[in-house]
Amino acid sequence: MNAPGAPAARTPAGVPLIKGVSTTVLTARLRRSWGAEAPENHVVTTRIDTDDGGTGYGFSWTPTIGPYAVQALLEHDIAPFLKGLPAHPEVVWDALWKRLHEAGGGGLTTIAMAGIDLALWDAQARRAGLTVSGLLGQRRDSAEVYGSGVNLHYTLDELVAQVRRWIAAGHTAVKIKVGKPDIREDTERVAAVREVLGPHRKLMIDANQRWDLPTTFKALEALGGFGLEWLEEPIIADDLWAYRRLRKHSPVPIALGENLHTIYRFRDFIEAGAVDIIQPNIVRVGGITPFRRIVELARTNSIRVMPHLLPELSGQLALTLAEDTLVEDVEDASFDQLGLLAGPAPVEIVDSRVHLTGQPGLGFRFREPAVAEPAENPSVPTAALQNRNHP
Repeated sequence: MNAPGAPAARTPAGVPLIKGVSTTVLTARLRRSWGAEAPENHVVTTRIDTDDGGTGYGFSWTPTIGPYAVQALLEHDIAPFLKGLPAHPEVVWDALWKRLHEAGGGGLTTIAMAGIDLALWDAQARRAGLTVSGLLGQRRDSAEVYGSGVNLHYTLDELVAQVRRWIAAGHTAVKIKVGKPDIREDTERVAAVREVLGPHRKLMIDANQRWDLPTTFKALEALGGFGLEWLEEPIIADDLWAYRRLRKHSPVPIALGENLHTIYRFRDFIEAGAVDIIQPNIVRVGGITPFRRIVELARTNSIRVMPHLLPELSGQLALTLAEDTLVEDVEDASFDQLGLLAGPAPVEIVDSRVHLTGQPGLGFRFREPAVAEPAENPSVPTAALQNRNHP
């Protein structure tokens, strides 16, 4: 029987029905702090059980804000709605987005939806005996990875040392943070990094919405001569008007997307001519289903796609894209490195390229709260809270 308000389940042949959803909140202390405001990350794990005995595993991800709000949406508004629906990710995604739209078309709602969408794709691939990349149509065996860091609070010496580690690891592209109170300090840091990288490696910079439009133009005057591959999110992501003006006059390609949550916002920025490179975060947009739609929108408008963060997930999807892309890997911040996984990681990075490890489905197996190790060890979860089940 369907939950109240759920559409009547029209089950295609061979597609099971959703039987139950369970969630867990895991908190992991970062091995390399992202600053005083972000010492840890939160993962809301999801498990979906189907009436044929199948299981799918997914997750939602909130670096700092909202893990319990996401879990509340999953427990109280999503799980009852899903019971009895066909376990088909695209069918469920569209119905669920309409259901949750009253609470917002994107943001916490789409982050919560991602946990469901990922679990459904995982279950579908496992049922077929494939990886999710194989199910979607894997086009290549590997994709290039670039070194990235949340490093604005690093001293200049610490920043240079990090860049040297990336070079030693084989990276030919790196990204650093900018946005110091004095642009002269940003200039000194970017100049030092470019000197270490040499002229042939790619350098990207990310201001994380710290500037306004006039400040961005001043920054470009100071930094534009360092051979930048892109400038990422210099202005608050809501300001389409400012980005339209910026891109029109910027000598550096403009990248953004980690804080756009729906295909409609990506369409707005693309049609306004406000962006050169889009960076959808697969979790923040609501999962694999909307990510693929956003990718196709970009392709039809000749816009490059660079997935944002989460290399263990975005690396898998990168292998299915028609165009080459770069996969972002923040130093020492993968789920495996944070001790969140109970089994092998679904991808591995070798010689600055990401490869599948052959795990079925999406390949995520998260630690259970009962086996979370003490907080003294920074490589494992510091807390694991509120494990609940909705049969």
